[in-house]
Amino acid sequence: MGKFYYNEEQESYDAIVVGTGISGGWAAKELCEKGLKTLVLERGRMVKHIEDYETANKDPWDFPNAGQPTKEDLEKQPKQSRTGYTTNAASSMWFVNDLVHPYNEIRRFDWMRGYHVGGRSLQWGRQSYRWSDIDFGANKKDGIAVDWPVRYKDIAPWYAKVEDYIGVSGEALNLPQLPDSNFLPAMELNCVEEQFKEKVMEGFDGRAVTIGRVAHITGTKNFDGRTKCQYRNRCIRGCPFGGYFSSLSSTLPAAEATGNMTLRPDSIVHEVIYDADTKKATGVKVIDRVTKETHEFKAKVIFLCASAIASTAILMQSKSDRFPNGMGNDSDQLGRNIMDHHLGVGASGKFDGFDDKYYKGRRPNGVYIPRFRNLGGASDRKDYKRGFGYQEVQAGAIGKIRSQNSRMEKTSKIPYLNQVDGRWVSAVLAKYSLMKITV
Repeated sequence: MGKFYYNEEQESYDAIVVGTGISGGWAAKELCEKGLKTLVLERGRMVKHIEDYETANKDPWDFPNAGQPTKEDLEKQPKQSRTGYTTNAASSMWFVNDLVHPYNEIRRFDWMRGYHVGGRSLQWGRQSYRWSDIDFGANKKDGIAVDWPVRYKDIAPWYAKVEDYIGVSGEALNLPQLPDSNFLPAMELNCVEEQFKEKVMEGFDGRAVTIGRVAHITGTKNFDGRTKCQYRNRCIRGCPFGGYFSSLSSTLPAAEATGNMTLRPDSIVHEVIYDADTKKATGVKVIDRVTKETHEFKAKVIFLCASAIASTAILMQSKSDRFPNGMGNDSDQLGRNIMDHHLGVGASGKFDGFDDKYYKGRRPNGVYIPRFRNLGGASDRKDYKRGFGYQEVQAGAIGKIRSQNSRMEKTSKIPYLNQVDGRWVSAVLAKYSLMKITV
């Protein structure tokens, strides 16, 4: 079988983890450190930290066409390219070929996928925010859906455990709707962002502007095998410094160091095996991506960490007499109710002045406007429930709405940064209320 890394194949395992992204890496680390012999399965190719980040140190002139995708490239990744940056030559290797991995759409749905060891922990935006009791209690308060079985106090110690391990930089604000983390030193706002922050505080009661809370190492705290962010803003290529958290730079090496992890890439899990006698999951069925051979692996515990859609698909395909509609699908809710971010909602503009100021480096982070609606008193609205935060990210000045089933009218000033030929262009938008968006 020859595709097992770190250990030889065993007849059975204490645990199987499907997926090597953020959740898969964490599951592998925790299980292996507790002494469980763990098989980690990844449907994509093998990727090794540092040595397989082939574009990490390349400049635009090192790529044909300055790294921009050609017509032929776009024909292979028509959906993966919708974000406008994913399929540039510097990062296209982390996204699938849509011709090889097609999917149907009734309405447009941008499904960005990467099949490789490390998963989307190499591609994520690193923005890291805690939920509050306002979020955990929202269903009960609004009388809809199912009440969360936990509250913030139950999850807070686990937030702290993760943040201390991965490193999250940010500014403490002491806001009830956005609990503070155990922060590393915050990245600095530039002069335009500082001006914007001051104007928002002066003109909008109850609104705040802060630097994004990101899983980047800042300051002097030591992290095994990682060093602090170099402000290169080449994160999507894979960071050879381990400046931002990924499973490749952090949790998978920790799992490997225990001697308890066995990793097998090119392993497409398509079904969880159910034992009717014991009424337990006992293993998984796998198709080898390259050879198309089929295999079965046994374990006492199965963790599905293959991303929301893929894990759901595996469960729906895991049919038996007990689960004719898919494992765990007695409610018929598998494959329904997906919730996503709005991406690219916003506008851009130009801010004059500050000609005597200069910003050095390429900070891989933007600003964040915490939720300010439906928090009580004057912030309450009758035309929609709950609220939203505005997350401004660096890649191409893309704004992202973080929301909870709300209907909102955008009325805030919104800053953005954009990198043009290695220089930073700063801007602040004028106040606008031009649209209503259902999210």
